[in-house]
Amino acid sequence: MIITTTEGIAGRSYDTLGLVSGSTVQTVNALRDIGASFKTLVGGELKKYNEMMGTARDLATQRMVENAARLGADAIVSVRYSSAEIMQGAAEVMVYGTAVKLK
Repeated sequence: MIITTTEGIAGRSYDTLGLVSGSTVQTVNALRDIGASFKTLVGGELKKYNEMMGTARDLATQRMVENAARLGADAIVSVRYSSAEIMQGAAEVMVYGTAVKLK
């Protein structure tokens, strides 16, 4: 499956199949969340949150690709990601794009 943030694929034409998306809500261990609160006092990277967001992006992307495959897509164009905090230590990641069938 070709996934791109551009509106098209250079040198290729396609038929539009429709909007596809994927999302997940992820959280970190409550004890790690407390540890991260202390980290804000001294500054620095919150590695467990970075890992959580990476996992969330991967899972959301996988779900979007599965949705596109069910439509018979070869590619997804105009892909965009968004995220939102759901509660302390939990975030939703959503990815969406346009499923297309290459000619």
